[in-house]
Amino acid sequence: MRIILKFSPGEQLSYDSINKYTIQGFIYSLFKETPFSNYHDFKGFKFFCFSNIFPVSDFKPKEIKNLIISSPKEGFIRTLFDVLKKKEYFYLGKYRMEIMDVRIFQPKLTRRFITSTPIVLFENSRENKYYSIKKTNDFSFFMDRIKENALKKYNAYQNSDYYFEGNLFDRFEFDREVAVRIKKADNMFLIIGTLWKNLEKFNMDDKRFYKFLMDTGIGEKNSLGFGMLNPVG
Repeated sequence: MRIILKFSPGEQLSYDSINKYTIQGFIYSLFKETPFSNYHDFKGFKFFCFSNIFPVSDFKPKEIKNLIISSPKEGFIRTLFDVLKKKEYFYLGKYRMEIMDVRIFQPKLTRRFITSTPIVLFENSRENKYYSIKKTNDFSFFMDRIKENALKKYNAYQNSDYYFEGNLFDRFEFDREVAVRIKKADNMFLIIGTLWKNLEKFNMDDKRFYKFLMDTGIGEKNSLGFGMLNPVG
């Protein structure tokens, strides 16, 4: 399930004035005095993801921007919707945004996906080292790790022991590797990820599993807005 928030800024500012930590903090702030008030402190998978703010351009007064938030948790999305419907404005960091519209929607599941935001994988989580297809040229690592991560998340969510043979996707069309700079407080972080033009599953036997991935994202750091999938077709 997804929610789309349409808003406009009260002043002109550069696009990079707002980063993924800013958006994540905004989402958590909406849960004050709700059943999800302590969600930020929950250990483990958060089971939500969000898009980049789009269109990708500098913010101008009265120009509408969009943000999509997704989660397999219906209560999570409906709580966000209920809170936002009562507001006329909100803040992204120190910047005030006027709410133009907010609505819930559910995209139709298809066998093809495109990445909305980069897929992030750890090559070595203890060293905080991210996988880079440019440096390693190891595509098998990518295929193995995204399947392992997807199954781990799904089984944690369903409290199950689900498994299947074969790859997570049958056809991959690489777009590019990106390095995303993110500032948190006074610290700057560099996160490496990959974008894909096509991720396709020929025979989608378990639609519930792939719908879950469409809602929660794939790879690491979904709750920081990485690994969001959009269906194609």
